[in-house]
Amino acid sequence: MDFLYWLESIRNPLLDGIMGAITYLGDEVFFMLIALFVFWCRDKREGYYLLLVGFFGTVLNQFLKLYFRIPRPWVKDPSFHPVESAKPAAEGYSFPSGHTQSATGSFGALARWEKGRLFSCLCILLLLLTAFSRMYLGVHTPLDVGVSLLLGAGTVVIFYPLMKKAEAQPRIMYWLIGIMLLFSVAFVLYANLADFSQEKATENIASGRKNSFSLLGSLLGFAIAYPVERKYIRFSEKGSVPAQLCKLLLGLGGLLGVKEGLELLFTAMGFLHPWIHAVRYCAVVLFAALLWPKTFPLWNRLFEKRG
Repeated sequence: MDFLYWLESIRNPLLDGIMGAITYLGDEVFFMLIALFVFWCRDKREGYYLLLVGFFGTVLNQFLKLYFRIPRPWVKDPSFHPVESAKPAAEGYSFPSGHTQSATGSFGALARWEKGRLFSCLCILLLLLTAFSRMYLGVHTPLDVGVSLLLGAGTVVIFYPLMKKAEAQPRIMYWLIGIMLLFSVAFVLYANLADFSQEKATENIASGRKNSFSLLGSLLGFAIAYPVERKYIRFSEKGSVPAQLCKLLLGLGGLLGVKEGLELLFTAMGFLHPWIHAVRYCAVVLFAALLWPKTFPLWNRLFEKRG
């Protein structure tokens, strides 16, 4: 906590704004933007690598949060004050840092896959800045951030050689998906069957249960989408700049529409159990990997004719 108190002493409105912006590099929406840009517009194999690193890292991160149940810094020490604007997004338990894990997984995977040294250095700088921002804002301790950096880097390193071999040996990919599904099912069982009756922060338990179903749905969608796309869709990532922009921006809009639209639908129907998040996230992955790529030839033809 001494380090967090020191950071609190040097805060000012300018740094608060800069760090508040940087911390969004570890947000779920930003990860989706990066992963889908790579998957739809650059290199499918690299996109699968990013998604695997992201999904596995998030399952591990969320399990550790629920297992250790370490409260946020201002809960442990009421005399400590985080940056107020950062508190609403700081859901769940503190250890380990989810934003740091996400940033390390996404930027670390990009740095590992791409060949440019300057680009790799920039990615590493961004993930380190994201980790630092979590401490500056007062929502995580150095332990939270340090463990997430190690876990994120570990998944990046472990999955890289496996993904490089998976194109020639698809069985490797199926094994990876199967292992991650087992981890995800184990997390769902633990989050929903373990005895948390002594835990006072019931909202954190509810958040963990919701996340367990969201991750299970994402991985189920991934397990369905990978073989179907590989055998039947086989979309091309290539296209002109206007076509790529349409693919990315309209696709992100459609994806968010599926995600939020299903939540509104289930709420209106009175389905409030956390399992609805499994359905939502499974549908999101299927839209991203199977349905939306079917439109790519349309955008390419449209802008070829205009050109």
